[in-house]
Amino acid sequence: MVEDITKRSWAQFALVTVPAIVLAGSASGWLSNSGFGNPWFDGLAKPFYMPPGWVFGVAWTFLYILLGLALAMILAEPPSDRRRTALVLFYVQLALNFAWSPIFFAAHDIRLAAVVIFVMLALAASAGGQFFRIRPLAGGLMTPYLAWLCFAATLNTAFYTLNPGAGASLIG
Repeated sequence: MVEDITKRSWAQFALVTVPAIVLAGSASGWLSNSGFGNPWFDGLAKPFYMPPGWVFGVAWTFLYILLGLALAMILAEPPSDRRRTALVLFYVQLALNFAWSPIFFAAHDIRLAAVVIFVMLALAASAGGQFFRIRPLAGGLMTPYLAWLCFAATLNTAFYTLNPGAGASLIG
């Protein structure tokens, strides 16, 4: 009986967290004209391992769903210092996630986007570790996101290397 209450509790949180994260992430990409179809991006040299454009939409939707579920599980846990730390790490990395597309695609700042994605990766790994300590499944749900961030950071670095001077950096 207690287990049913716990499952229902995090599931109720998920009814808010999953759509909120999917919609916010989608809005970030859409508002910054991310991906193929952006004239600046289309003009960049791309690494040979760049997936087709549709892969990004599918991957990010799936990853945002997983993040929403993981967050819901942690929000359903009793308050504690560890939970608070995990949530702060999660929210900061999520804010960086939502900022990345505007930095890269709208501001054309490949260099700052690289800094952001590496900081995001470190914070997401820390949040995932905290989530795992609180509720192992929640930490596990962040694993595909961490793997994708590693790939995305590699792509970002390749764009920087292949396109010197392609964007004006806000950080000098």
